Amino acid sequence: MGGGGIIVAQAMSDGEDRLLEAGEPLAGLQVRCGGELPGTIAVPELLELVRKVRSSGFPLARSVNAQDGSDAVSAWVEVEPGAEGGGCAIRVRTWQTAQVLQEDGALAAQRRAGIDRHLAELSAYLDAGQRVLTVTSDSIELTEITSAMEAGAGQIWTDFLAPQNVTHQQPLHWRLLDGSRVIVPGSERNFRVSLLPLMSPGFEPAGFELLLLSDEPAAEGPVLVEPVIRNPRRSLVGQDLAPVLKQPISRIIANAETIRTRLAGPLPDAYAEYAGEIASAGKLLLGLLEDMADLEMVESDSFSTMPDPIDLSEVARQAAGILGVRAREKGIVIEVPSPEQTLPAFAEFRRVLQILLNLIGNAIHYSPEGSRITVSLQHRDELARVIVADEGPGLADQDQERVFEKFERLGRSGDGGSGLGLYISRSLARTMGGDLTVESVAGDGARFSLDVPVDPDA
Repeated sequence: MGGGGIIVAQAMSDGEDRLLEAGEPLAGLQVRCGGELPGTIAVPELLELVRKVRSSGFPLARSVNAQDGSDAVSAWVEVEPGAEGGGCAIRVRTWQTAQVLQEDGALAAQRRAGIDRHLAELSAYLDAGQRVLTVTSDSIELTEITSAMEAGAGQIWTDFLAPQNVTHQQPLHWRLLDGSRVIVPGSERNFRVSLLPLMSPGFEPAGFELLLLSDEPAAEGPVLVEPVIRNPRRSLVGQDLAPVLKQPISRIIANAETIRTRLAGPLPDAYAEYAGEIASAGKLLLGLLEDMADLEMVESDSFSTMPDPIDLSEVARQAAGILGVRAREKGIVIEVPSPEQTLPAFAEFRRVLQILLNLIGNAIHYSPEGSRITVSLQHRDELARVIVADEGPGLADQDQERVFEKFERLGRSGDGGSGLGLYISRSLARTMGGDLTVESVAGDGARFSLDVPVDPDA
């Protein structure tokens, strides 16, 4: 491997993988990557190559990639063992640089938001005035704050998560609160909030997604006394597996997304693709875990909902706003009831929102690009109805009841779904005194109808 040809630079390492000497341009890259001469090799891919050669005793040659300021460096490097002190001889045969194109700001923000969602230990949806609509968390440590926010729906979120070192009257503009450190009752860890606006270009936010994150790992083991279990049959997934697995799976997804999107620096396309596959597999596993926890919940003998007077028109607009980004990625338009339309109902807000998120999410997934999804309202005697109609492939007559069965995916083996979403949604609807049905013609879209009781006092 040490034959003739052009040598751009030569270097020597010792038995501890320190770069003892190096010629330019490798010496300059070593320093700009945070290293010293002599000092531990600071270029990650070069360090990995040298370690392999030193431990195996066999010479290797490969392309090494690194980031040098705003430039991406690609070099062909040969490494041979047997240098003085148990190190390696390093020869750089080629050296190419190219300016790294800056990623589109909106796309970068979208990707970072995706990472934050997977790392969040608590998430909530807020209205345009930053008032709490719904909140979810699987963290035992955050049980106190989750319960307080659920009980205080309609209050400004800063009433529960006080921003540190902020004395101005709340609510401040959301941009001033995004990323701020907050005080979390019942926890000694440092937390910050991420506020993601739900908006269309050119308009003010229609609401926000609030994510609570911490750079410090949660304490191992439960931090609260085990509650009294009223139901003698313990929930294996919801109580035992989900709280333990959700955070590590989320961190796997977040780390894989960081690698895939090259936020940590340049990376060969093959490695980015591998990272994307890891992230996709993690998302499927996390979704299955959440579906299984919901399945246990709705099938529990003690499960019930907490109905309140709600406006189905408002819930429908909230659900469409939450899924607006996904729809726009496929060029799909979601038509929703206007703010002037109201339909009073008596049901649990977050369960109705969960069902509509499932229905609209399915419609986006199975509808063709550039199509239209219509969300409409009907008042039917003692029931209030929300209809989600799409322009997708529709359902054959024999499939219209099967689609609500547990684990039923109608032969779809590659879409990653669990086959539980519609089963859980129908169970929730019936627990609230309503129902979930479908009308469809194969090849002509589907109309899913959610019925819940009307508000008797409206």
